[in-house]
Amino acid sequence: MKFPLLNIDGSKAESIEISDKLVKLKVNHKLIKYVIDWQFNHLKPRTAKTKQRNEIKGSTKKIVPQKGGGGAIHASKKAPLFVGGGVAHGPKGAVYKIKKINKKVRKLALAQTLSKKNSDKNLHILADVKNEVKKTKVFNKFLEVNKLANALIISDTDSMKNINKSVRNIKNIKLIKDEGANIYDLFKYKNVIITSSSAKKIQERILNEKG
Repeated sequence: MKFPLLNIDGSKAESIEISDKLVKLKVNHKLIKYVIDWQFNHLKPRTAKTKQRNEIKGSTKKIVPQKGGGGAIHASKKAPLFVGGGVAHGPKGAVYKIKKINKKVRKLALAQTLSKKNSDKNLHILADVKNEVKKTKVFNKFLEVNKLANALIISDTDSMKNINKSVRNIKNIKLIKDEGANIYDLFKYKNVIITSSSAKKIQERILNEKG
């Protein structure tokens, strides 16, 4: 599929060919959710930990006799009922294993997400930025003219250096390197802008083919 290349200065540029295997796939929402859940487990590991009753140091002796006292039956001071005792049903820390997902599955989910953005007409290709854009208003005008508010920009290293200063102060715009392209960010932002070099790299990485 051919995409027209956008230019920051508004000039016309050539188009770029992107494989249909990357932007024309049928979307499996269950697969995408599965990969996003996997991504969250990596981003936010469970580290909170409370001591359970058997982990509290101290005597296990009953604090009052079993019978004859006229009060409630209690165990040791390590019981969750008492201050300083164990915590019942508290977080147990990182005692679970993060699910492993085959690389092919992750690549397929990423390709389907790009296909979803394309079908919604929210996928755009930006010509590589070869000159530094120093002023925020220049890049902001480019976004306004092309109606690209709330956008994720996936950039190659050289273009990132040239637009970083002009992008960082714009609200609801995130700039990431192409190797960091991920499904969560793609869904978080309405529009996705990919530099032409990054598009080729992502295509090669996902499809394992050049061009």
